[in-house]
Amino acid sequence: MRAITKVPLALLLATTMFGVAHGQQGRTVTVEEVIERITKSETAVLTRMKAFHPLVEVYIQNLAPDDQLGTIPTQDEYFLGQFDFKDGPKLKPLSALKRGDKAATKGLGIQYLPDGFAAMSMPDWRLLDGAKYEFKVIRREFLGETRCIVLEVRPKKDVRDGFSGRIWVEDREFNIVRFNGISRTVDQKLSSLFKRKLSFHVDSWRVNPLPSIWLPSYVYVEETDLPDAQSTPGGRPIFKSQVRLWGYNAKGTDAQQSFSTIEIEEPAVRDEADPAKQLSPVLAQRRWEQEAEANVIERLEKGALIAPPSEVDKVLDTVINNLLVTNNVTLEAPVRCRVLLTSPLESFTAGHTIVLSRGLIDVLPDEASLATMLAHELSHVILGHQLIDTKFAFADRLMIGDGDLLRTLQLRHDPKEETAADAKVLELLKQSPYKDKLGDAGLFLKMIATRAKQLPNLIQPHIGDHITDGSQMLRLSELIQQAPALAPERIDQIAALPLGARLILDPWTSKVVMVRAQSVPLVSAREKEPLAITPLMPYLKYADGTPATTASR
Repeated sequence: MRAITKVPLALLLATTMFGVAHGQQGRTVTVEEVIERITKSETAVLTRMKAFHPLVEVYIQNLAPDDQLGTIPTQDEYFLGQFDFKDGPKLKPLSALKRGDKAATKGLGIQYLPDGFAAMSMPDWRLLDGAKYEFKVIRREFLGETRCIVLEVRPKKDVRDGFSGRIWVEDREFNIVRFNGISRTVDQKLSSLFKRKLSFHVDSWRVNPLPSIWLPSYVYVEETDLPDAQSTPGGRPIFKSQVRLWGYNAKGTDAQQSFSTIEIEEPAVRDEADPAKQLSPVLAQRRWEQEAEANVIERLEKGALIAPPSEVDKVLDTVINNLLVTNNVTLEAPVRCRVLLTSPLESFTAGHTIVLSRGLIDVLPDEASLATMLAHELSHVILGHQLIDTKFAFADRLMIGDGDLLRTLQLRHDPKEETAADAKVLELLKQSPYKDKLGDAGLFLKMIATRAKQLPNLIQPHIGDHITDGSQMLRLSELIQQAPALAPERIDQIAALPLGARLILDPWTSKVVMVRAQSVPLVSAREKEPLAITPLMPYLKYADGTPATTASR
């Protein structure tokens, strides 16, 4: 007979909360029932992760101590891939940035393997259950609008045989919505994901896109005491990383399209062509370019690499309109803006669609800096540069797997066009509403130049033109020269924001929305964290929009 865990007073209080949540006032829930429900919900998550193939982006920053700033980045690594579960969690590489699918950290003798980061989306892929784990209730807590019970979890036998830490379990269906701790599993498949079998501390979050469905969305890792680390005075982190998962809806199991009936209308017969509706050669060429543009954007959206149209696009469109109106520029076709969902800082133009990456929008400190980035791409449009490779007008060009997509779409300009666009940028900005804030925009570019050598994977683009060549800026050198000197110690000078400061990414729909968090005054230069990875704590809500009540708290 299996031993029953002793019920602490805290759990008796928690079971009352569970009963209220399910409309079962007066019914208590035993410890075993709670554990069984958690195991059942984790089984459902595992089943979904085997069926869905979301994109997984891993970004790592290795850090060194700094007296004024706390830590500064010394090196970065990057992986982008598609989640795949075959004999365990795997990351199928998509990124064109890396020269392979693994990277070594200089000076530490550590090799990061992307599969290991993909595995961080669950506390234990063999599931948490009462046979292997001890559960202890700590407290009740709200995460956003989601009422949770916090439990401490550890393996019953060997601490190396599983997850140790805390889990946050929502009180409606007992889904884990957050876990925080370390998984020291001795399972061969999982322990071999890291070359040296290191275990990292993780803070992992899930979201509720649909009723009863919670999916991994974000993992934060921070390590201060890895083996063989030589310099960690004061316990400062050696590295931080973020893992983002998105595109569940786009990357789900393939569904066959079904048509019960297809109705075909027979066109009216015409005896002769209508010459008035025949496109001229110029208009035909424009239409051809539009088809190439549409094919590129459609394929990127299908691959969950470009966000669906959103309010963020309208914000970018407004800045574009400000630049056009104040410079009395009229274009033959409207310019639209879209958001690339990856972290590396980049912008590019596909026809009359200007694309900025989520990471770039995140770290821009103000509207003038945003206008500068958009003005560069807009300048290519105004100057009549080739905006799209018309080979993509052929439908077969993009009938390729996701693994080949980023390598195929290289939408770049030659150096002469880049130089001409830079000159046009200054002309546009000097007539724009942002003309008095160009020093701030130059300050952002100066920060990019300062960190380019240490963060090449953040600054190296997937699709568009390079901003730097090593530490040498390739764009807008005149604007940089006009900027004030960087003063990292000053809390009133914000040259760049941390990653994740501007946009929230919905992991199910791949939509983005602007962060509306209240601005908080800084108390020290350590809190500035320009271009840095910081913890992300999503505001959790139920998919049905019904928040938990506080009546039983």
